[in-house]
Amino acid sequence: MLRLSVGALRTRWQLFAGAVVAVALGVGLVQSGLQLVAATDRPTLPAGMSAYQRAQVREGYVGAATLLGMSVMLAVFLSVFIVITTFGFMTVQRRREFGLLRLVGAQRGYLCMMVVTEAGLLGLVGSVVGVPLGVLATWAQSWLLIKLGMLPSWFAAPWDQGAVWAAMIVGVSTALAGVLAAAWRASRVNALEAVVEGQAARQVMTGWRWFWGLSAAFGTVVLVIAAQAARDLVAGLTIGLVVMISGSVALSQLSPVVVPLVGRVPTLVVRGNLIADLARAGVLHAVRRSAATAAPLIVLVGLVVGLWGTFGSLAKAVGVEQEQLITADVVVDHAVGPGPGIVAASTQTVVPIAVTRGKNTVYSEAIGIDPAAYEQTHKLRPRKGSLDRLTGRTIAIAPGMAVEGYKLGSVLKVALGNRRIAVKVVAIMPETLDVSENFFIPRSLLPAGGRTETLVKLAPGTTMDGQTVEEWAKGRGEVQQRSNSGLFAALMGLAGIFTAVAVVNAVVMSTADRRREFTLARMAGLTRGQVVTVALVESATVVVVGVLLGSLVAAAALAGIAAGPYGLAALAIPWRLLGLIFASALVVVGAAAALTACRATPRRLGTC
Repeated sequence: MLRLSVGALRTRWQLFAGAVVAVALGVGLVQSGLQLVAATDRPTLPAGMSAYQRAQVREGYVGAATLLGMSVMLAVFLSVFIVITTFGFMTVQRRREFGLLRLVGAQRGYLCMMVVTEAGLLGLVGSVVGVPLGVLATWAQSWLLIKLGMLPSWFAAPWDQGAVWAAMIVGVSTALAGVLAAAWRASRVNALEAVVEGQAARQVMTGWRWFWGLSAAFGTVVLVIAAQAARDLVAGLTIGLVVMISGSVALSQLSPVVVPLVGRVPTLVVRGNLIADLARAGVLHAVRRSAATAAPLIVLVGLVVGLWGTFGSLAKAVGVEQEQLITADVVVDHAVGPGPGIVAASTQTVVPIAVTRGKNTVYSEAIGIDPAAYEQTHKLRPRKGSLDRLTGRTIAIAPGMAVEGYKLGSVLKVALGNRRIAVKVVAIMPETLDVSENFFIPRSLLPAGGRTETLVKLAPGTTMDGQTVEEWAKGRGEVQQRSNSGLFAALMGLAGIFTAVAVVNAVVMSTADRRREFTLARMAGLTRGQVVTVALVESATVVVVGVLLGSLVAAAALAGIAAGPYGLAALAIPWRLLGLIFASALVVVGAAAALTACRATPRRLGTC
């Protein structure tokens, strides 16, 4: 068995290469992620840092650990996805080989274990290759997280032998998990298929594939309806995150049915000549090949565009909400006193604060306000207590901390500058989408320094230099979006790399079965360039279909946001990102299809 498995890997190495690369990338990212998480979990901070600075560094470490955890999970998921695709395709291509083994007496369990052994060897090779990649990935991810501002410039991740062994175990486990379904299908091949191609070889949609595809599709439809009925932004965001996953699973599982159906739409544009008709026939009739290429694109576009649109919409909604909550006209970056044409001026100064409640201390920022002026320029009112009592040694819990369990009337110990005092909670504000405001204090408690801005309400016909409230509110949303953009840029790049491996792998594997097809095309009178053009047009059509279906998933995820209280005003559609993915997919898939078709097409006519 081991000899047969090693022989299969050696003779079909081109077909296994994509899965090996995926496992190696996964191992490298898991290794680097675990090393960095271990370093952030036990940080060594330089001496001389203030408590507030230490808290900021630790907060960055928490954000970095979150990003690393997401990247590790994404890498494992995509590695398993590519291994499943590889062995699923390989099982179909090797049905005659499996049939011959059955014909000479091999039992079902033998075939199953042979395929599992191949996956284990593949995982072992990928793990060995992935270890040096992990060293490079550790440096690259450290550099990226420092650039994003999550980690300080002096951060360093020490070598962790445990992370290496854990990553290698994950690599082998990933390969074994991805091969289980293919191994079971290989064991179901009968001896007759060594002589004649059976119906099972042509059947793409299995019972389990129908079950998972239809179940995920039904769940997606129910979730979209629920999001529309809820008419709540937070509910729409939460449901949208689930819709991205369920919708991507549904369309990727049903891709052998959906891709040819949708593939008829773009092929109508180029219909009418020999090249276009041959490409159209390839998309519609080579169902397995088209589905294997389109499925990774569906998952990529559905998840990445959906995530970027969801969190972009959240950031945009922050600006829309702030614009509705502010009754001022202009925002200036300095203190403004009473004067002609000024109805109200709410000066707000931001300073560092340390708030101790029991044994827990929160290092954050407090905003010094004048309660009367604040209420003249804001619609937001406390859900408990009153801002009128915000005088002397008191504090109000702002929207960013509204759900942290602070109690009205409780006494907190705070550090403001060089002062440490006890303050009483006199008001608790309601929760809002903008979580940048954590505590309100009277301006009489403000230490020296701080960042000041003033919201000014003007009399009719009066003007003042500064930002309009609309511009200011939009800027608040953009600040939140910038904090998310680095995170999703890293995840998008990771997903893009794995998707490129998946689609190139699918193209290379499918081309291995097309040498006879290309030779017959040459014998029928097509030039070598025409054969390559057919493959190129066919791949471009599949890319269009994959991006369209992925966009459908993303649109379903964003539907609940559009039905929320802010409607289309809060909807952010990442058109540039979608265009970048589409253009990149065309280049990568087109180049892979053209190169593999060129190699598989004979220069001179001969026997096939």
